[in-house]
Amino acid sequence: MGREPLCPYAVDYRQSRGRLYTEPESATRTPYQRDRDRIVHSTAFRRLKHKTQVFVATEADHYRTRLTHTIEVSQIARAFARALRLDEDLTEAVALVHDFGHPPFGHAGERALHRAMAPYGGFDHNAQALRIVTVLEQRYAEFDGLNLSWETLEGLVKHNGPLRGPLAREALPQPIDAFDALFPLHLECHASLEAQCAAIADDIAYNTHDLDDGLRAGLIELDDLRDLKLAGSILSEIESRYPTLSKSRLANEIMRRHITRMVEDVIETSFAELEHLDPDSPDAVRRAGQTIVKFSPAMREAVDETRRFLFQHVYRAESVMAVMRNAENVVEDLFARFMAEPDRLPAEWSEAFQRMDIGKRARRIADYLSGMTDTYALGEHRRLFDRTPRLG
Repeated sequence: MGREPLCPYAVDYRQSRGRLYTEPESATRTPYQRDRDRIVHSTAFRRLKHKTQVFVATEADHYRTRLTHTIEVSQIARAFARALRLDEDLTEAVALVHDFGHPPFGHAGERALHRAMAPYGGFDHNAQALRIVTVLEQRYAEFDGLNLSWETLEGLVKHNGPLRGPLAREALPQPIDAFDALFPLHLECHASLEAQCAAIADDIAYNTHDLDDGLRAGLIELDDLRDLKLAGSILSEIESRYPTLSKSRLANEIMRRHITRMVEDVIETSFAELEHLDPDSPDAVRRAGQTIVKFSPAMREAVDETRRFLFQHVYRAESVMAVMRNAENVVEDLFARFMAEPDRLPAEWSEAFQRMDIGKRARRIADYLSGMTDTYALGEHRRLFDRTPRLG
């Protein structure tokens, strides 16, 4: 394990497939370093600070936001890339951009926008992230979007697996289909190992920090973790070694070891898969027909158990669901009002609105709404309606 030299199946920045708009190469940074820097300096990245992960940020100071979640994902993903001797900058870029498309109020906002957009192609946060980095960010003189490299865009849209063909798990969102026609991303294949590292880092981060935030919120207690294969075994070990440890330190010890166990399992399992498949290039990884960076079967079972536990005790807790129902109503109200009265949109968003067909109007409104932070969405609702629910 280590960093240099990179393995033959790592993505080589010197063989990048380029950008949609050709640019001169940097004298001091690789293409993936430039991608990472553009992502971090974007407006969309800053907005993550005020977007919900599970608990609305106004409920308390210490709950994860979409930004702190993204940073945790990036840190775990880089650990995988370092261990497997992959390109760390590409891995980090995919991890940092993976949640750009989430609207305000997390998955509640996405559900509301998907319902509102059902007649017009629906709404998908991965597709929206692609729209943000290829169209909606307008910072540069010569192109719209961030003009990210092919490999970063591939990782963004395919980090959870192929989007076409027999291995696709979901219908292909229209915005991804349209961009693929312009700049083909080989949607029938898996993504690079770097993107796969970002994807599984996302699973590890939220399965751990949602337990932690659930404890902070009082929705679960430490004793509730005892029956979980992973967290329960860790809890027993810590109590045996530190019988007088305070609850807060006990919880922290559980979470740090929870991440470590999953990370070590993924590294061991991935090395075994790589030894078995023996890919000699990034394209051999893409053509492997399977995800290579993954949990062992036993750990996969434990992770799935934790996820079911979180759904039952945290995500579907009535106190959380009540807030999320109100949040969905806020997003649906805003969408309906802007569709009926587009002059209520800011001037830069309503420009040329009358010349658009209804589908393009709806997509433009979805673009506007999905870019909102929680606080901005609530402020817009207060501006347009007599009563706005208090979230949290």
